[in-house]
Formats: sequence, C-alpha cells, structure tokens
Amino acid sequence: MNIVTDVVLPIALAFIMFSLGLGLSISDFARIFTKPKEFFVGFVSQLIILPIVALILVFIWPLSPEIAIGVMILAAAPGGATSNILTSFAKGDVALSISLTAVISILSVITIPLILGISLSLLGTNLANEGISLMDIALKMFLIVTVPVLIGMLLKNILSAFEGIAKKISTVLFFLVLLGAVLAERENVITYFAQAGLITLILNIV
Repeated sequence: MNIVTDVVLPIALAFIMFSLGLGLSISDFARIFTKPKEFFVGFVSQLIILPIVALILVFIWPLSPEIAIGVMILAAAPGGATSNILTSFAKGDVALSISLTAVISILSVITIPLILGISLSLLGTNLANEGISLMDIALKMFLIVTVPVLIGMLLKNILSAFEGIAKKISTVLFFLVLLGAVLAERENVITYFAQAGLITLILNIV
C-alpha cells in the first residue's frame, strides 16, 4: 500500500473539503434561485461541456486506458476553493463561483461516477477489466467530498474562528500532498507527463 496516495491523500482531501464547508452557508445555495441564468450557464459548462471537450480529446488522442480515465476524472472533478480565489483575481462574480463550487461538490458523488461510466463505455473501455468499480468511486467521493463539506457547514457557527486557519492549513496540505505524490511516483513522473501533459494543457486552454 502506498501510504501517501492511499491514506494521506484522502485524509488531506477530506480536510480541504471540510474547510470549504466552513466557508459555505445556505445563502450560497439560495443564490441559485436569485441568479438562475448565470448559475445554469456555469453548471452546464462544467458538468456537460467540459467532459464533452475532454471526451473528444481522448477520442482523437492515442492514450492508454489508464491515462484516458485520468483525463476524464480531471474533467469531471468539481472546482474547489482555488477556483473561487482565481475568480476573485479575475474580478469575476465570486458569490456565483462559490455557489457553483458548493452545488457541484455536493453532486460530485453522483456526477463523477456517471460521467466516467458514460465516457468510458463510449470509449469501449470496460471498467471491470481496469479494476474500477463505479460504486466504489461513488462511495469514496461521498466520504471524501460530500460528508466533510456537510460537516463543515454544520459546524460553521461553532468553528467560525477556525475558518481562516483551516484554509491556510488546506493550502499547505494541498502542496504537501502534491509534493508527496510527485516524490512517490518520481520514477514515473516523466513518463506520465509525456503521456498526459500536452492533452491536459490543451483541455485547460480549451
């Protein structure tokens, strides 16, 4: 068992989502109804258009099944706190960005397995043959993403003073986990970058 990817990474991601939950409130979800058009455009863009773009790229790009799965996971993953920060830097609608982050993070327990299942079946990749279970993905997403966000929201009032510290810890954890993952896979990093670096860059640009 790789201690970094199997233990440390899930715990770190759960804490990051918990800190995100500390910054969310019911009003973030209510904003869906006050700005329905803007929310709908962002929602459709992230949950439908982005995976379709990724699927097109994966179709035309010669990739191994593992890399193709990785690209689709990347496209299906919800935006986190970083997207809200970048929205602020770009002088965009931060409140709307937070609403999208909140809703899509909660729904990711359903959307990620669904997007993966549909896209990989279109690619002719059998998840069972790759040792991947959609039920396992959904359960892990629920435990690592949905539950921590909900706990954070429930404890928001009690731990309001901890929110700023939690976000700083989350930022540090993110970089430590990233560094740990790179070090753990240091023998394969160059190979992975050669296989997926360009297609990932193009996906982000598009």
